[in-house]
Amino acid sequence: MTRTTDPLEHSAVATRRGDDGSTALLFGGPRIAKDDPRAEAYGTIDEAVAAFGLARAELLGRAAAGTLPQSLAGMADLVLRLQRELFVVGAELAADPAAWDRLRDGETRVSIEMLDALEVTLAGLEARVRMPHEFVVPGETHVSAALELTRTILRRAERRAVGLGPSGLIPGEYLLPYLNRLSDLVWVLARAAEQAELRPSTPSRAR
Repeated sequence: MTRTTDPLEHSAVATRRGDDGSTALLFGGPRIAKDDPRAEAYGTIDEAVAAFGLARAELLGRAAAGTLPQSLAGMADLVLRLQRELFVVGAELAADPAAWDRLRDGETRVSIEMLDALEVTLAGLEARVRMPHEFVVPGETHVSAALELTRTILRRAERRAVGLGPSGLIPGEYLLPYLNRLSDLVWVLARAAEQAELRPSTPSRAR
């Protein structure tokens, strides 16, 4: 059956260029398969950004309702900052290797300043949060559960990115340390979210 009209003729979203299972890289170059390891890596970063959104939506909703603990007042802003930084990570992973000279620190490539700021944030938070001494079961609060989901996705993104290393597909030296440190920070954020609600972490072993 032949179409007489094209309902997507003016669509800015559905370009149909990916109908063959390929996708474009940042700055052009040859298209790659959607299951290419690079697409898997930056696609997993995209998942982490979305999972962070669950935590931020809950934080903003609680703030609007006046039920957000004071100690979590700045967490939504921090999560938004981290979401934006993950777009930098995704850009670095998605860049055409032939155009790596066009990457810009803090915009399309993870910078030492991003890593340093993450470590300062982590150290400050650790000083205020009681650390469990064993693995914990997620699910004490909506915010902490969303953060734990984000953390596990970030660890998967890190594994995917590590897999690119032997092929020389990581442009900068700070991307892997950044992902590793970010997962650590998100774990501590989840504990902070629990403790702000006076909910103790559930240990992985039954007593």
